[in-house]
Amino acid sequence: MSSKVFSAATIGLESKVVEVEVDVLTQGIHHFSIVGLPDTSIKEAKDRVASAIKNSGFSPPHQSGRITVNLAPADLPKINPLYDLPMALGVLMATNQLNFDYKKKIFLGELSLDGRLRSVQGVLPIALMAKNLGFQEMYLPKDNAAEASVVKDLKIVPVETLFSLAKHLLGEKKISYFSFPEREKLFQNNQWKVDMKYIKGQEQAKRALEIASAGGHNILLNGPPGSGKTLLAKTVPSILPRLTLEESLEITKIFSVSGNLSKDISLITQRPFRSPHHSASAVSLIGGGSYPKPGEISLAHRGVLFLDEFAEFPRNVMENLRQPLEDGIVTVSRAKGTLKFPAKFILIAAMNPCPCGNATDPEKICTCSPQQIINYQRKISGPILDRIDLQIEVPRLKFEKLQEDGQAESSAQIRKRVEKARFIQKRRFKNTKIITNSEMSSQEIKKFCPLDNLSIQLLKKAVNSLNLSARAYYRIIKIARTIADLSGEENILSQHIAEAVQYRFK
Repeated sequence: MSSKVFSAATIGLESKVVEVEVDVLTQGIHHFSIVGLPDTSIKEAKDRVASAIKNSGFSPPHQSGRITVNLAPADLPKINPLYDLPMALGVLMATNQLNFDYKKKIFLGELSLDGRLRSVQGVLPIALMAKNLGFQEMYLPKDNAAEASVVKDLKIVPVETLFSLAKHLLGEKKISYFSFPEREKLFQNNQWKVDMKYIKGQEQAKRALEIASAGGHNILLNGPPGSGKTLLAKTVPSILPRLTLEESLEITKIFSVSGNLSKDISLITQRPFRSPHHSASAVSLIGGGSYPKPGEISLAHRGVLFLDEFAEFPRNVMENLRQPLEDGIVTVSRAKGTLKFPAKFILIAAMNPCPCGNATDPEKICTCSPQQIINYQRKISGPILDRIDLQIEVPRLKFEKLQEDGQAESSAQIRKRVEKARFIQKRRFKNTKIITNSEMSSQEIKKFCPLDNLSIQLLKKAVNSLNLSARAYYRIIKIARTIADLSGEENILSQHIAEAVQYRFK
């Protein structure tokens, strides 16, 4: 006898339906085989499924004869142990120990040997796919229920054991649906550990970070040790606009697929701040693996990627940032296929000016030779620097500035200006896929960033005197557009170009 149950497979950030077909042949020697391009964790499922069925009070599979499980479509890789539950249900149906209507239901979950369900990865993309395809109920481990429940119009059944699920499907003891959270409330009362008001001085760096946050621009903080570069970077999430629901779902999908979503979090409601160590490999930063998964730059999507000690990162690792910084997408190609992950983030890099760190400090003596300073700064290639819009010197604070009473402008006050500028950009780009000024192409710059004669002349002098590239030319205009938005000006003025140029030259 044969049976069928629906499950799903996630490739990249997208999910597809998988039909779990089970056929039982009562004649012949017992054999349990799984076909349909399963990986090792799924091939081992036959032992978990057999033990879970036996320990849940049902007749074990070895008493049923030859069992064949097919995961269709056969050309779709299956790399997650979430098929344990649908395989167990398929075996119970094929051996006449369970009978229910499988249509409009989707099942997933890893089984322990005693029949309990363990949590799995990539639940949110599956829930979104199930809703779009018209599935009505989703059965999954209890620990994953909160994550799936953010998808409306899909009934979530939290399952603890295989036995309790069998009772539910037979109508003997119903499992209550997981209650849907009010998604809007999840975005309230977001608290940040650091605030701009506690940072003494560094007004120019704060201004540059405000511009970067408003327009989605990349920024480099260069200064001696202890000048506050890391602390300034950590305050950026507190001045970024609050996440929209669409952005939150997009980020949560990435965290879910990569296995970085905590069990007690159903939805990412704060913009991510990722700070990988400078010893990180290229795969961990960009993404990849035999079955590609998102890297740090994708986990920072719609948030901040902070690279502290920028010059200490291996050059071959940093060069992988070229294409994502330009396109906002990282393409991971492997022999088994090519996947694209979103990577639209604000890059904040921090570095010292030389190995000892005192080259730009007027009161400390630099012990590095000129050649050592040149070699240190050469660790960052010209193409990478060309993709960083704002380059700021962060000086060491003097004692008098540290002892000043009172607080500086708070993050909440700065965020209001940033959100106002973002609203202007949203209205400007309402008929496009662009969200921030930094995403504009040369065609959009010509359309949305007209310059008067005085601005053109000022920009011409800057390009000629600083020998700027075409990319730098367009990036200066985009920074000026953001500065104008923060000022509430409809057109770019010469003072906006002048300020943009001073941030560009390092």
